[in-house]
Amino acid sequence: MTTDVITGMLATAKGALERFHDVTADDDGALTFAHGGVLCVVQGTELEEGLPVLNLTCVVAWDLPDSADPEHDVPRRVGLGVGEGLFGTPRVVRGERGWDVTLRYAFPAAGLGEGPMGTLLMLVVSSASSMRAELVGG
Repeated sequence: MTTDVITGMLATAKGALERFHDVTADDDGALTFAHGGVLCVVQGTELEEGLPVLNLTCVVAWDLPDSADPEHDVPRRVGLGVGEGLFGTPRVVRGERGWDVTLRYAFPAAGLGEGPMGTLLMLVVSSASSMRAELVGG
């Protein structure tokens, strides 16, 4: 039953996203797309028995340089709310070549129609794009 619900949620998400983006459905059902330089993936999972959710992960920026200047310090800027989005949790990780920034949002999506699903997904993706614009300068 849950697999069918997750498949349905992903189908609704795909329909909603295709209004704005080219969307690829991977073999595992995950949906991938790009928005304003931000790479995104939507995956479905059962968080707990009876609680199917969609997880949207946006790769906001990668390989951002270190800076001693607080105005350009990536972890500090993200921590202070760069992009000022209301949806999603930002994460900053030190990679081999610099700072990588992601934005994640998980939500129960069973029963959402394409309109509400599209609104919710685009609020998160827009936050990720705003964050990217502020971090990389455009």
